[in-house]
Amino acid sequence: MGETPPTRPSLLIRLRDPQDGLAWEEFLEIYTPLVYGLARSKGLQHADASDLAQDVFRAVAGAIDRWDPDPARGSFRSWLSRIARNLTINLLTSQGRHPRGSGDADMKRFLEQQPAPGSEESARFDAEFEQRVFTWAAEQVRPEFSDKIWLAFWRTGVEGRAVEEVARELGVKAGTVYHYKCRVLARLREKVQQTGGE
Repeated sequence: MGETPPTRPSLLIRLRDPQDGLAWEEFLEIYTPLVYGLARSKGLQHADASDLAQDVFRAVAGAIDRWDPDPARGSFRSWLSRIARNLTINLLTSQGRHPRGSGDADMKRFLEQQPAPGSEESARFDAEFEQRVFTWAAEQVRPEFSDKIWLAFWRTGVEGRAVEEVARELGVKAGTVYHYKCRVLARLREKVQQTGGE
């Protein structure tokens, strides 16, 4: 019996190595649309939203060594959401869309009025993150499966269609559809875990 292969380090740990271009490429592929979408939802134009996304990732690169993966301190998504939110506030303030602050009581009140990371905005950020990671993982693993296996998974797992109906359409037994769906789900989970996702 051979040795168990070593566990692949999570994407977030790999980001601490600035030479790991593949980790950064995966990270940007997953998170850029999310951060860009958040910026656009705050009313930023395309160019400003793109610049903000770059600023967020520059901040992540500079602070990833200090990020603590302890769940008691919060999730990575919450940390990233705070960075994006704070940089968005800074940008909007500098553009004059909000009153300029000098650190006095008015600015303190302004910042306190902004939604907290546990708010609806954070929930939306988390939901968009989960959707984006699923889409990315599905794109990554799709070539690994035949059309029949993928359709069995997609029609039952994503479209929510009945297993028996899909089995008839594909000309296989219901047990085979369950098996196919489990294979794809297992691979998707593995791919998502590589990103540091849940």
